[in-house]
Order: sequence, then C-alpha cells, then structure tokens
Amino acid sequence: ITSIMNRVRNLKSKYRNEENITDEFNYTKISADTTDNSGTVNQIMMTRNNPEDWLCFLLKLEKKGVPQMDVSLLNRLIGRYSQAVTALPAEKYCQDESYARILVRFAELKALQDPEEARDQFHLARLNCKKFAFVHVAFAQFELSQENEKKCKQILQKAVECSAVPLELLETALQNFHLKKKQLLSDEEK
Repeated sequence: ITSIMNRVRNLKSKYRNEENITDEFNYTKISADTTDNSGTVNQIMMTRNNPEDWLCFLLKLEKKGVPQMDVSLLNRLIGRYSQAVTALPAEKYCQDESYARILVRFAELKALQDPEEARDQFHLARLNCKKFAFVHVAFAQFELSQENEKKCKQILQKAVECSAVPLELLETALQNFHLKKKQLLSDEEK
C-alpha cells in the first residue's frame, strides 16, 4: 500500500509540475500538451523542424531537474533527444552547431544509462559533425571518464588532424590531458 501511495504521489507531482509549463520560441508561442510536451514537439516538426528550435526546447526541458538524480527526467530527456536526432537529417545539418550540440548532449545523457550506447552516440556525433572541436572534446572526456586514456588522447589528436575548430579548444584539452587533469576543460574554458 505504501508503495502504491508513493507512486500515486509521484504521478500527481509529475503532472502538477508539467501543467505549469509553457514553451516559448522567439518566433511564436506554442501551446503544449501538458503531460508529455507532444504539442511542442509536433509544432517544431510541422514548422521549421530545425536544430535551433529543437535545442531550445530540449534545454528548457532539462531545466526541470537534474537528470543524474531523476531517472524519470533522464528517460524523458533521452526520449526527446532521440526524437530530435531522428527528426533532423544529418546530411542536412552536419554543419550546424545546434545539431552538433544535440548529438553531444544526447550521448552525454546516454552515458548516464549505458556507456556502450553512449560511445556509439559519440561516434555518430564525431562522424557527422567533425568540424566542431567541442564534439571531439566531449567524446574524449567520455573516454577519459571510462579510464580509456589512450583512446582519449587519440580522439584529441585526430581532431587536430581533421582541423576541428576552434583549435585552441583542442590544444587546451590536450594540455590538460598531459597535466593528468580529470576534466579536459574547466567551466571557464568551455
């Protein structure tokens, strides 16, 4: 009975929190389905379906809590990021920074659940958006967190070889790697 009551309280809390949400974009105000934001998602997909709108929506969704502490939020975010990745064709958006950020954040969230799936997502991000240094640094940081120092260094060196920009970001990450820091970039450097 206690378990059932806790579940009911959690569901009530979830729906109460989501009823207070209004998603807004620069170009229009969108009325959203209060339970799963499908109204917002449908609006994004039916209008311009671009990475900037998706990223704006996803970042607002992330502000609702801490995914590392809230499994329900983590699962919802992973589902929405997956939906965004599916809706945005890589061949069209591979040069778009917002698209690259969506791919990287999706991989970072997957890392909280399944490191192997996260690795696949980081590979996908690097393959599709290789011109962005932050994509390579995020993948290298993931490998470093998995204690794969050799792989971390290889990723950073290959990023320099393929002329990812900005080069300074890669140089700083390599320098921090050689200094044996656990974070390739500090918050200020990011």
